[in-house]
Amino acid sequence: MYTVYGLPLTRTFRVLWALEEMGQPYELVRVPPQSPEVRSLNLTGKVPVMTDGDAVIPDSVAIMTYLADKHGQLTEPAGTPARARQDAMTQMLVDDIDGILWTAARHSFILPEDKRVPAVKDSLRWEFARNTKRLGERIEGPFLMGDTMSIADILCVHCLNWAHTAKFEVESDKLLEYAKSLRSRDAFRRVAELAK
Repeated sequence: MYTVYGLPLTRTFRVLWALEEMGQPYELVRVPPQSPEVRSLNLTGKVPVMTDGDAVIPDSVAIMTYLADKHGQLTEPAGTPARARQDAMTQMLVDDIDGILWTAARHSFILPEDKRVPAVKDSLRWEFARNTKRLGERIEGPFLMGDTMSIADILCVHCLNWAHTAKFEVESDKLLEYAKSLRSRDAFRRVAELAK
């Protein structure tokens, strides 16, 4: 059984959703970022952190990749062109969607007040709108890359939910319909219940 440290309203949601999709058992230890429990496992103090026996794995994308590879689900086989495409999509999402939202959050409430630059958010909103429009044009099927769900889909939909909360508009109807469809999945709904 896996042990996941974090709160469902954070990036921890992604890992829990992946575990639910894969049907893997886990224990959720509800602790916030920077808590003593988290800092003892991850020097950055960020959540999620997952343990698998003695192995400690930080970072939501690293954890999802580890789980997908270990269980052969939500991923293309390593060393294949299809996996390279999936990894490229995942990295694009980390850089061009997640990174923008994270920067906005840092300048809203995470950084010390004297280090925040609230004016940067206008630029971030413009970049986010441009990037999500392009992403909407790239959707190839019911999932980002065709007929098979991958960890990139979990990452993407989590970011789109985060964007809604952060008041970053998604102008692509295709992307909004895609996200709505994935939020109707049973695994997503089970994690959403944990977040209440």
